[in-house]
Amino acid sequence: MLKEEIEAKGTFSFSRSSGPGGQNVNKVNSKVLLTLNIDSLTCINDEQRSRIRERLKNRMNSSGELYLQIQEERSQLQNRERAVRRMADLIETAMKRQVKRRATRPSKAAHKRRLDKKKIQSRKKSSRGRVSQDS
Repeated sequence: MLKEEIEAKGTFSFSRSSGPGGQNVNKVNSKVLLTLNIDSLTCINDEQRSRIRERLKNRMNSSGELYLQIQEERSQLQNRERAVRRMADLIETAMKRQVKRRATRPSKAAHKRRLDKKKIQSRKKSSRGRVSQDS
């Protein structure tokens, strides 16, 4: 549903791509720039919209449009499909609520194991010192 809405309400512009492709690069406009006004999406609510704005603010231009540039494939059609797919993925991950990490403490057994390993390592290293010639 989100992908169809992105295709319908997104604005696509095409230009010449850099990179491999030989003479094709010089002739074909295969790079895709997809811009999307988040306010035009009807499948998301206001809370999700604000969450998207907060998390994707570095991908938005001054007029509040989300933009994405793709030039990975040599084909304009493949780049267009990839741009729509990636835009949908970006929006879906930005909409998800983040679960806060619950602070935990190591168990007493883990604490004891760590200290025991440190003692063993310390003994091992201290035994590597110079050997005295007293004996």
